[in-house]
Amino acid sequence: MPTFVYMTRCDGCGQCVDICPSDIMHIDTTIRRAYNIEPNMCWECYSCVKACPHNAIDVRGYADFAPLGHSVRVRRDEEKGVIAWRIIFRNGEKDMNLLAPITTKPWGQHTPKLKDVPAPSKEMRDSQLLFNEPKYIRLDDGGLHTLESNGLKMQEGVCY
Repeated sequence: MPTFVYMTRCDGCGQCVDICPSDIMHIDTTIRRAYNIEPNMCWECYSCVKACPHNAIDVRGYADFAPLGHSVRVRRDEEKGVIAWRIIFRNGEKDMNLLAPITTKPWGQHTPKLKDVPAPSKEMRDSQLLFNEPKYIRLDDGGLHTLESNGLKMQEGVCY
């Protein structure tokens, strides 16, 4: 679901430009408004949507997610600790609120100490596994892992 900018709400602050990992959010120099230069290249991370202080950036939903003529609004609510997706259908009758917990850590709080980790051996570098890959997502050592087999429990309000 690529993003688009409501030009009437945007004030050209540039927060979406700074946070976009694919570098497709730009500021138009003539009208000082943000715009998505290549919607097809959008990574759909919605960082720009969550970062915009004026709620000027919205999402174009896919037909299997929300039918034609809908409205999708994504908001990050720090106080409640959730990211809220609000979908309003074109008839205005059905209104869905989907909540997901914010799982990101505060900036700079959890920087990995890679200098303390031993360098990977040649065998590790030549393998197909990712460096420091968590054991519970690997299938090469005992088959499929479940929450129970890793000592984890289902938590209410968390999507797995």
